[in-house]
Formats: sequence, structure tokens, C-alpha cells
Amino acid sequence: MNEVKRGRLDRSDVCDAHPELLRAARGVGQVSDVVCPICEDATVRYLTYAFGHRMPAQGKLVETEKELARLDRGSAELQGYTVEACPDCGWNHLQRSFAIGRRPARSVT
Repeated sequence: MNEVKRGRLDRSDVCDAHPELLRAARGVGQVSDVVCPICEDATVRYLTYAFGHRMPAQGKLVETEKELARLDRGSAELQGYTVEACPDCGWNHLQRSFAIGRRPARSVT
């Protein structure tokens, strides 16, 4: 972000979100209070995707907390990713990754 403001990177180098990510951000992304650090004109949207066995290659967009809770109770070991994306300029950033679903049992000694 600082590199764009300093002129070392062009805005197009960091505002390169895939069109499907932008569509999802505009349509179902969770609205936030966080102002886009690049364009400073819009607030970012949060999107969560689940990846794993028997999931689509592009991942599954998890649209609600209820859906995420259902996946987390499931037997499949999945990986979740929350992305923040600006629906206006196309900036996007991986905010966090986390485990979803079945986890190995922990032994108590």
C-alpha cells in the first residue's frame, strides 16, 4: 500500500482482483467499516471461501455464519480463507486462513 502511495508500484499492480471475486464482493460480501487503503473511496467487503476434498476447484463461497458453522460441524477437513476486497478499485488481500471441519483428536495425558 505504501509502495503505491510512494509511486513505486502502479495501482493496477495491486488492484487486480478476479472478476468473480469482485462480483461476489458486490453481491454478498460482508460490508465493513474499513476504508480501502488504496482508493480510499469505498469500504472493503469480506468474503470467506472453503477449500478441500469434494469442494469445487475454485472453492466454495461461504455466504453466512450459519453455513460456516454447518461446514465446521462436518466430517471433511477443509481450509477456510477470508479475503478483503474493494468493490470499487479491485484491491484484495488475504485477511486470514483457518481450519474448518474435522480436526484430529487431541490426546490427553
